[in-house]
Amino acid sequence: MYALVDCNNFYCSCERLFNPMLEGKPVIVLSNNDGCAIARSEEAKALGISMGTPAFMIREIVKNHDVKVFSSNYTLYGDMSDRVMQTLAGFVSRLEIYSIDEAFLDMHNMEHTNLLKLGIQIRRTVIKNTGIPVCVGIAPTKTLAKMANRYAKKRWREVGVHWAANQDLIDEMLAATEVGNIWGIGHQYALFLKTNGFKTALDFVGAPEEWVRVNMSVVGQRLYNELKGIPAIKWQFEARTKKNICTSRSFGSLLTDKALILEAACNYTANCALKLRQQNSCAREVIFFLQTNPHRTEDKQYMMSIKLKLESATNNTPELIKYVSKGFELIYKPGFNYLKCGVIVDSLVPESEVQYSMFSDVDDGKTKRVNSAIDSINRNIGKETVRFAVQGFEKKYRLKAEMLSHRYSTNINELIKVTR
Repeated sequence: MYALVDCNNFYCSCERLFNPMLEGKPVIVLSNNDGCAIARSEEAKALGISMGTPAFMIREIVKNHDVKVFSSNYTLYGDMSDRVMQTLAGFVSRLEIYSIDEAFLDMHNMEHTNLLKLGIQIRRTVIKNTGIPVCVGIAPTKTLAKMANRYAKKRWREVGVHWAANQDLIDEMLAATEVGNIWGIGHQYALFLKTNGFKTALDFVGAPEEWVRVNMSVVGQRLYNELKGIPAIKWQFEARTKKNICTSRSFGSLLTDKALILEAACNYTANCALKLRQQNSCAREVIFFLQTNPHRTEDKQYMMSIKLKLESATNNTPELIKYVSKGFELIYKPGFNYLKCGVIVDSLVPESEVQYSMFSDVDDGKTKRVNSAIDSINRNIGKETVRFAVQGFEKKYRLKAEMLSHRYSTNINELIKVTR
């Protein structure tokens, strides 16, 4: 058996956790630069606020219904996610973290356990330990567990748990799920299935296996097996090593200042370098790109990227910054209103397999010690406490976040203050 535990309206739940006055009120969380709604409480959904709706399009709803709006507080959400996952890890021998607010739990060694009671216990314990409400779906495959989780939210919201313990319960769940809501079915496949008369997941399961194989390739066959209770999606207990790493963000406002754009590029490069070290990888190539806002038709448009091959693969921040700075000088053009830039480190190799040139004068041991010391300080004292001069400190290009809540659980200066 598999269990899928999913936090309810996670970002909104994190905001409510430290501000009880928000209980029962419509709450939304906006994307980077306060662009559009990416999380909505049930009350906000009831008002008709859809996922991805731009903030400027819902101003009247926000004003008329006193909707509480927050900028994305990823520091808070990441910390609360860690706490939820640590709690879940105490119930099973293995779990797979699927996203910031979801995890699959391995229940294959629990044949004699009442999984419904266990699901209820998991839900109560997570709420007790973290304050975050969750729903639990339990079923024979990952796809069915995902469906059971959704079914719990829609049908058994007060209980928050659904255990598809037998075929009758599985069929009931399949019949209540439209093909477009099956995990792994994209828009095109959903449209294709509906066109061919398959309205629900139960309809799809009743399709001839050969028809599925011919019309939906290996992906459809895998999904078909999963829905029939045959596990076809492997466990992934450890995060896969990334094949490339990208840091790319829009600026808080349009920029023309060359120095500010370069400062942003250097900070994004440092972030990529840190991620490389965290997974013990080095990059052999770096890509830098720069662009204006294509939606501002009144502005002159410019979009350009450049790929640079490194002399030796590295995860050393200064070395990567050197290459990105060179790329920046080659493609930057004055006279444009720039919206965004980004850095991609590519062609990754394990740190232990880096080959240096015969004439390389890099002191690899010293470089590793310096980077390790900087990473340790930043991890223990605060992100980017120690940085290189080209990264600057003011970050005038930073994302717009005018409604950002406190980092209640990670910053001692932003702890909740209780007064009598």
